[in-house]
Amino acid sequence: MQLKPKAKRIKEPTIALINVVFLMLVFFMIAGSLAPPLSNSVQLVDTQDLDGREPPDALVIRADGVLEYRGAELTDVEAYVERASIDLPLDAVRIVPDRALPAVALKKTGDALRALGAKQIFVVTERGLQ
Repeated sequence: MQLKPKAKRIKEPTIALINVVFLMLVFFMIAGSLAPPLSNSVQLVDTQDLDGREPPDALVIRADGVLEYRGAELTDVEAYVERASIDLPLDAVRIVPDRALPAVALKKTGDALRALGAKQIFVVTERGLQ
């Protein structure tokens, strides 16, 4: 009687997989450190205690929809353009809306500024003020 040889078990190529993962790890470690570190002699600006204020040339919109420019109430967007003595077409306008201002009112103001020729409208947020 002839004995059948035992079937060879196929080994999984886990070593090859480990090598590939290790090489990828080394690659990303090297690629991530290409930028030189910041010099120790440089001290970054600390903005933690600064007061948040709107930019002086910004159009402020209160929660009730009233427009303000440099502390003075305005009747409409045209009054802002006249008071700010901005040359038409407007290049960039900054709007500082109140948190409770409805989005519809903000959109109407933006549309009015676009109609007057505003090319870019920036909405200044709390994070942008800090």
